[in-house]
Amino acid sequence: MGAWRDARLRLPREDVDLPEDRGCLQWVLGVPLALVYVPAVFFCYAALEMQPDPYDYRVREDIRFMAAISLVFCLLGLLITITPVFRRTMGRWWFAVPFLLATVAYFRAQTV
Repeated sequence: MGAWRDARLRLPREDVDLPEDRGCLQWVLGVPLALVYVPAVFFCYAALEMQPDPYDYRVREDIRFMAAISLVFCLLGLLITITPVFRRTMGRWWFAVPFLLATVAYFRAQTV
């Protein structure tokens, strides 16, 4: 009985996170992140493209609102990214997307 147990322990064990299985899983997990980042990019781009007149306070408030919406989407994407399933599967560059977008949106809201 001891030899069978030793032979069983020497067999190569399969890991749950096989490298060949991560490609498909990365695509599946990347879809919700892309669905969150597309509106964030849209609102950030719209806030960047709007140029208010010197005394047009309504447009300035609209720009700040769109930048805030972009920040909310970036925060949502960041919260999705820090879940354990995403951290284990996705690369670290997925953390760069919400930080870059949020930084641009924040500075646009502050410099209007």
